[in-house]
Amino acid sequence: MKQVLWIVILLALAAVAQASPPDHVLAHGARDGDAPAWAVAVDTPAGWTRDCCTYARAIGVNAVLYRGEWSGKPQRVIVLNVWPRKLPSLAAELQADRKRYLESDPTGKTSHFVVRHPQMSCEASIYQGSDHIDDVLVFCDPGQASGIRLSWSMSIDDNDPSRRALLDAFMRVVVASRYQRYVAPPAHAG
Repeated sequence: MKQVLWIVILLALAAVAQASPPDHVLAHGARDGDAPAWAVAVDTPAGWTRDCCTYARAIGVNAVLYRGEWSGKPQRVIVLNVWPRKLPSLAAELQADRKRYLESDPTGKTSHFVVRHPQMSCEASIYQGSDHIDDVLVFCDPGQASGIRLSWSMSIDDNDPSRRALLDAFMRVVVASRYQRYVAPPAHAG
């Protein structure tokens, strides 16, 4: 029943999410092998802080969005990860991640569904852990030419009273995110 509720909530939120205007780069990366330089742009939900360079680097991810003060805990933090594509498909990415999750939490439960993103193929996994922390993870593929894949994730305590608002913010970020080829701004002569 809980899995069905998760899926219904996330599908409803994805359906109402709207795309945001361009030029709101959250994170970017340099060329890596065959993958050209990339950027991921998205508006920041009201009341959230965006970070690509302090806390995100400290925990080894490309960017984080969080409300209030940084707590260092993974709950209630929207996380962006970007990597050069290595596996043959988005389905293979999901399968590998699910396998790792179930190896680390054999009694955990997983479910999955497609996210309707206007520009990329995206699929989501929901992990319900024996630790009573639920993780929602959305893998996206901006296309072969990008040379990358990306994921958005967030952990929520399974009894968090703000669950609906957190999932709403999360899905708005996911569905409004945009892949762009990154072009560094010109250096200022001075």
